[in-house]
Order: sequence, then C-alpha cells, then structure tokens
Amino acid sequence: MDFAEMFSGVATSLISDSMDRLCGTHALKPMHGEGQLVGRALPIKVAPGDNLYIHLALRQVQAGDVLVIDGGGSVDRALIGEIMMSVARMRGAVGYVIDGAVRDVTAFSEQRFPCFARGVTHKGPYKNGPGVIGEPVAIDGVVVHAGDIVVGDSDGVVFVPQARAERVSGLARAKLRDEQAILAGIARGVYDDSWIDARLAS
Repeated sequence: MDFAEMFSGVATSLISDSMDRLCGTHALKPMHGEGQLVGRALPIKVAPGDNLYIHLALRQVQAGDVLVIDGGGSVDRALIGEIMMSVARMRGAVGYVIDGAVRDVTAFSEQRFPCFARGVTHKGPYKNGPGVIGEPVAIDGVVVHAGDIVVGDSDGVVFVPQARAERVSGLARAKLRDEQAILAGIARGVYDDSWIDARLAS
C-alpha cells in the first residue's frame, strides 16, 4: 500500500475531520516553510534536551520514515539541526516531527526538508541518554505508534494508524471533493447555508 500516494495532496484539516477531529497536534509548527510531509512514523523517546538516541535512530532509519521524537515538550535545547537533517535525508527519511526544539531553521527552510517542532533555540543538546526507539510516544498529547502514517502541512500534523489509512483517505478525499464543489459554487455567487436553519431547529 502506497501511503504517500494515498495521502498526497490531502490537507491535514480534511484528515482530522475524517477522524472526529481528535488525531493531531496543535502546538507544533512547520520549520521548513511550505510543503507537505507524508511518511511512516519511527517513534523515538529522548530525555529532554538530549539527542543521543536520535543519532542512534538515524542508523536504523528506512526510506519513507518520519522521525517522530518525544522530547517531553522541552524547548530549552535543540534536539536537531542542519547536520542531523542532512543525515536523515541522505538515509531516506522524509521528515521530522519533534515535541521539542530545533535549530538551523534557515537550512530547513532553504532545503524544504519537512520539520515540525514546538520551538526554536540556538542552544545545543546533550548526548547522554537515556532513550527508546520504536515504542509508542506521546507527541503534543497524541499517542503515536511505529508505522502510523504521518501527514503534515502548514496547519500542523496528524497521525493515522495503518489499519485505518485506506478508510480515512477515502473519507478525506470525499470531503475534498465536497469542499471543491462548495468553493466552485461560491465563485459563481451561490452558497447553500440552509444547514444552519436545520441545526437551529434541532
């Protein structure tokens, strides 16, 4: 199953709407400017401000992986920068999602390498551990498992379990078609808002 093709061009807002609006982050921001991220989650749990196990995970990364890093939400020290971005890209990863801080954001922006993080700081990390790779992590309050589908865009990041990917993709693409039809109607000067009356009457 080609998850990248399945979710390519599908906005995180539509995916979120198709999963009861309960599946994504709210505090993580894109550090790379514009551009969609789609890949498989490689979860990593690290001590706040320490990136030893991210370096170890970069030895294990597979093509199409997204390094999804639970840094405890700490923004005191950057967990990655341009060098680790470059290593990830060289080894086939397609992006980072970090509940923590990053640095060298100009490099992420210039190279358009997808990276979502809670904050930015110039302060570098420790390299002492401990850490865990491949076990479920909590990202901005959302539990993420290895192999979950990660989709990110300018609105944030959502996570889709593989077992639900086909259904969620279908629902999201149906919502996309509906929204395109509504916008086309608005462009013609037509907008049906009769649903408001039905809601008020219920």
